[in-house]
Amino acid sequence: MFKIGEFIYPWGSGHYSRMMRLNEALGDHIKEKFEVHFSSKDHVYEKLLKKFPDQKEKIHEILMPTPIDGKFGPSVSMSLMNILLPISKNPPLVKQIVNYLREERKLYNKEKFDLVINDGDMGSNILARNRDIPSLFVTNQFRPRLYNSRSYLYPSLIFIAKQIGKASKILVADSPPPYTMCEYNLNFIKEVEEKIIYVGHFTNSKQIKNEDSSDLEKLVKNNKFGYWMRTGNKSTNDGTGQRYEEVFHQDEMKKEKRIISHARNDPNIDSVLGIDGKKYLISEALDKKIDWIQIDIGYLSEQEKDTILDLCKYAVVNGSHTVMGEIMGGKSKPIVGIPIYDEHTNNIKWAEKKNLGVLAIKTNQVVQGIAKIKENYDEFEDSLHEFSKNFIPNGAENSAKIAALTLEEKK
Repeated sequence: MFKIGEFIYPWGSGHYSRMMRLNEALGDHIKEKFEVHFSSKDHVYEKLLKKFPDQKEKIHEILMPTPIDGKFGPSVSMSLMNILLPISKNPPLVKQIVNYLREERKLYNKEKFDLVINDGDMGSNILARNRDIPSLFVTNQFRPRLYNSRSYLYPSLIFIAKQIGKASKILVADSPPPYTMCEYNLNFIKEVEEKIIYVGHFTNSKQIKNEDSSDLEKLVKNNKFGYWMRTGNKSTNDGTGQRYEEVFHQDEMKKEKRIISHARNDPNIDSVLGIDGKKYLISEALDKKIDWIQIDIGYLSEQEKDTILDLCKYAVVNGSHTVMGEIMGGKSKPIVGIPIYDEHTNNIKWAEKKNLGVLAIKTNQVVQGIAKIKENYDEFEDSLHEFSKNFIPNGAENSAKIAALTLEEKK
């Protein structure tokens, strides 16, 4: 029986969602018996325990070093201080790295993996190479383009790229050039070119069951609106939400209908703001046929999300690679991108260059971006149609095939 180790970096949600989609596809392509061991920490570790309640002995808490949360995503200053000092209950980074590699080493030595798949966890590449274990590194970053405000991070990018390069294969979760949305976050060097495979985006391949329309779906039908997404970990989610609120207070937004997805499984968030300024429950707003301006949703079902993406005119996002792929490639909808950090800025700048969306750094730019999309909607639709035709959605399946082939070659 084969043993596979899946090491999931716990910063944000993209690493987890990609690996879960890949994990679901493995059984379709690996013909022999195999078992999977998962490793992560914090919210990803908790999600794994909840998703696989009968496999707790195969879910390992490894305290992988992550940035320190700030007000708007990771705090660069506190993260730099954390290299040598304890910050926000996090031991000094040097100590974290030593402890984390020690724990991963113990796991490697105990389980004797036949294959490891790493999404964001670079330390696992080193351990795998030292033990002659094939490793697949799933990513949408290698050496991201930095801007003047972050140029001092360049040495760390070189170090990270070097560790990524130690993987047996680098699986880019994106379409091949010239349709590579994360192009500005890659910048590969010659030394790793032979390892690179563009596998495609890890979109949700599950067929959505057609169930009766929910009250939310009925309420939004026959309306023109924007879909505003709050994603990521707590600081990124909160920071995005604060920026959205600043936009909503602009005069131009008083009549602009929007649905805000909070990405939090909290039904208390669900509410409808009417044109009359009053708040309603979703069922109440539907019954009373309220003319609404804003709908807040804690957590959308897959069917509700699919319906809203089909009906919306545009989506407002923070620049998350996974989210942008699903919206622009899967649904052919333009985006207004409000970046939290440089990775997001790079994705959105690429989309803007291809006329798939608009980059908005300041509050007034968000309003201008929405106006630009509405005024030039046909042009955006043409560009999105071309992008969607060349969009590779089955990254999970393609990666699973590579994993299966790698195991066959190892026999």
